[in-house]
Amino acid sequence: MFLTQRKYALEIIDECGLLGAKPASVPMEENHKLALADGKFLEDPTRYRRLLGCLIYLTITRPDITYAFHILLQFMQAPREEHMETARRVVQYLKGTPGQGILLVKDNALNLIGFCDSNWGACPISCKSLTSYFTMLGGSPISWKTKKQTTVSRSSAEAEYRAMAFATSELVWLKSFLAVLGIFHTHALIL
Repeated sequence: MFLTQRKYALEIIDECGLLGAKPASVPMEENHKLALADGKFLEDPTRYRRLLGCLIYLTITRPDITYAFHILLQFMQAPREEHMETARRVVQYLKGTPGQGILLVKDNALNLIGFCDSNWGACPISCKSLTSYFTMLGGSPISWKTKKQTTVSRSSAEAEYRAMAFATSELVWLKSFLAVLGIFHTHALIL
């Protein structure tokens, strides 16, 4: 089964007036400095908020924009021009891949596999690290998240251990959730 929100993505692209724009190859620039942006505040932040409100539903079937969405969500109260430009870049990325989605494979071994990573001191304002995880059930993605850690880590190793603990708790929860559904997972959880 292939889950996609192609029509919805095209509606967002059309609403932003980017149907004729060149597609972007990635949703966000690497090593961005959006937290340190000092450009003008948007005169009408409702357009920015509406765009992010539309994008939140796309993250259900588009894990590739989750990180960019998480970063942009931090500026909902006082968005600047740089934040709106980056949000429009995410839409330009969607233009190049409107039909991308999630493939749920019918015949698989139902192994739970988790991937995690952290970016030590990613927030230049609070020095908090960023944690991301991605879990798959038998080759099909089933959950993902990007989140700022609640405390400041003293080292990159500590930030990585926090990310592993976060991903492990998700894997354990998924294992118990599958048991409630009658799917008993006897294999080792892979992180």
